[in-house]
Amino acid sequence: MRALVSGVVGGLAAGAAMRLLRAHPPGGAARWERTNHAGATVTLLEGPAYAAGAAAGAALLGAGPGPVLATTAAAGLGALDDLRGDSGSKGLKGHLGALARGEVTTGAVKIVGLAVTGVCAAALVDLRVRRDARHGRHGTRPRGIPAVADTIVGGAVVAGTANLFNLLDLRPGRALKAVVLVGALAATSDGSAVAAGAAAGAAASLLPPDLAGEAMLGDTGANAAGALLGTALLQRTGRRGRLVALALLTGLTLASEKVSFTQVIESTPVLRELDALGRR
Repeated sequence: MRALVSGVVGGLAAGAAMRLLRAHPPGGAARWERTNHAGATVTLLEGPAYAAGAAAGAALLGAGPGPVLATTAAAGLGALDDLRGDSGSKGLKGHLGALARGEVTTGAVKIVGLAVTGVCAAALVDLRVRRDARHGRHGTRPRGIPAVADTIVGGAVVAGTANLFNLLDLRPGRALKAVVLVGALAATSDGSAVAAGAAAGAAASLLPPDLAGEAMLGDTGANAAGALLGTALLQRTGRRGRLVALALLTGLTLASEKVSFTQVIESTPVLRELDALGRR
């Protein structure tokens, strides 16, 4: 029930934020316009609308400060890349390579920022786990008291999830569908129900303009969605789950430097049909 309520709140807030931003776009509508893969003009205002809605759903229903911090910080770092980004460097390898040469790109700032804020968000999640344990409120939260190493791994999971969902935002509806699916699965635990529900609800409300090719999440929304789902994962798993998630995220991130996710999806019948579902 908590997941459903947070999803409804997140969805309503995201929809309202989208209408408000379209009516009064910060800096003018042209600042947020981009050309998508099909050559059509789309708006990136969906990103801040998603972040606002998801953060509202998580905050109002009591997900805790960790998920809210992760969402808003990732959105801010993503907005920096959306609005000030340099297209000269691409991908994790490109930005880290530029940083090794002494070039500080907005992508590199985002990578470092996601790592730092990810650890801070994980620390807040684990602090709440310790507090609940002291008061005997274990519920379905992770077994055991998180150690410092667990928090660091958790921070890497939050940052890695934020990056992974950004890699999916290449076709209309793809990233939002993934958020709805992962959010629905993560919402099955009491500990993560609110954060995951808010993530999925905000995504579902913004699917129509995204599928229509009118709007896209951009780095702002995709990073925010991934970071929020990352904290939801921390709320429902212990050390083993975090290590498995980090290994999987690392593998997918490294694979993305060599393999096109779009090509993999389009060459796999089930994924291709799911990816195209609802798209004009």
